[in-house]
Amino acid sequence: MGAGESGAGAAVLATKKGFEVFVSDRGIIEDKYKNVLSHYAISFEEGKHSEERILNADEIIKSPGIPDQASLVVKAKEAGIPVISEIEFAGRYTRARKICITGSNGKTTTTMLIWHILKNAGLDAGLGGNIGKSMAMLLAERDYDYLVLEISSFQLDGMFDFKADVAVLTNITPDHLNRYGYSFEKYAESKLRIIRNQTPDDVFIYCADDQEITSRLEMIKPVSRCFPFSIKSENLAQGAFLKIDKVNYQNSKINININNDTMVMTLKELALSGGHNVYNSMAAAISARVLDIRKESLRQSLSDFQGVEHRLEYVATIRKIEFINDSKATNVNSTWWALENAQKPVIWIAGGQDKGNDYSILAPIVAEKVKAIVCIGVDNSKIIRSLAKHTGVCIETSSMEEAVQTAYKLGQKGDTVLLSPACASFDRFKNYEDRGTQFKKAVINL
Repeated sequence: MGAGESGAGAAVLATKKGFEVFVSDRGIIEDKYKNVLSHYAISFEEGKHSEERILNADEIIKSPGIPDQASLVVKAKEAGIPVISEIEFAGRYTRARKICITGSNGKTTTTMLIWHILKNAGLDAGLGGNIGKSMAMLLAERDYDYLVLEISSFQLDGMFDFKADVAVLTNITPDHLNRYGYSFEKYAESKLRIIRNQTPDDVFIYCADDQEITSRLEMIKPVSRCFPFSIKSENLAQGAFLKIDKVNYQNSKINININNDTMVMTLKELALSGGHNVYNSMAAAISARVLDIRKESLRQSLSDFQGVEHRLEYVATIRKIEFINDSKATNVNSTWWALENAQKPVIWIAGGQDKGNDYSILAPIVAEKVKAIVCIGVDNSKIIRSLAKHTGVCIETSSMEEAVQTAYKLGQKGDTVLLSPACASFDRFKNYEDRGTQFKKAVINL
């Protein structure tokens, strides 16, 4: 069910493994995926779900975008048909060590950074999951020694026997609450499925500064080898922590201690800047060290990583106004980090499809750093109600082009125009990549 990257990949892998496959998508299937399905002579339909045929399946692989509450999914489960995620299915067909990364924020950067480290170390590593190719599509092409996989909460919801050899949980902050009955507890439980089925031989890496994680771990008591990371506490027997230099913060040192073998790097050696990226770098470094990546190779990779498109991505400086694309900030916490990272007065482009967000937590940082808000959502009422009074100007616009032009007119020498929506993109755009690409195009056209 569903014929995007996940569904098409699962269909190809299942076909190669000898299954009779039928693909059903209630929407219109993109041409590139139609071409893939046709190439492998896979039967498919679009614009509808043929209920009788679907409920005749031995197993249903559901794309992560389809909620568990969808009527056909409920009927399938009631009929006793297993409904699983694509990663659950694909996990049956690999010998690779799986490094799996989830979290509300930072998972894409951390995933890309770990893959960069492994590739630079000369390892045979595939990259996929919630970014790039689906895990199934990767495995339909060939197997790997290592798989570095970004995994969303929606994918974890359909995971039952799958196991991460190395699991990374970056943080848990409110996101996608509309998919979880507006229950943060249910969303947090979903994220913690990343350690499901782990054994004492497996590894769990997590943020010790995140109270939502640590409080739940006290109850869960994982059996895997646990390695926390922190920028607030130096009292970690193993894992990674930041020793702060109060004279020059850039000389602060990350200490990575795995099995009493310590590696130290200063913040100024890291390619990625900002507090959130200290966390991401720590998580990646621990992952590398538990996989026995040499310190020299790891140090080089942490120093030359290029970052992720649409995540605090510099676009241009026009009339001495800097433009930053942070379209990947689809929740409030991610935007908080972006604003916290800003060193100049901000004209903030925000808004989109709301996911049950509480914008009030942004009020103090908006009051401190934001001189104007430019809204791009179809419905901006919650943002306006929560934050307009904390800044000088709040303007609604009807397109990305208009938003960029408005922000440019409001800007002065030394300002930063920051696209960091704090919302999903689907009210006006195909996805966050489309939103970021439109932003960059509008900036270049100024």
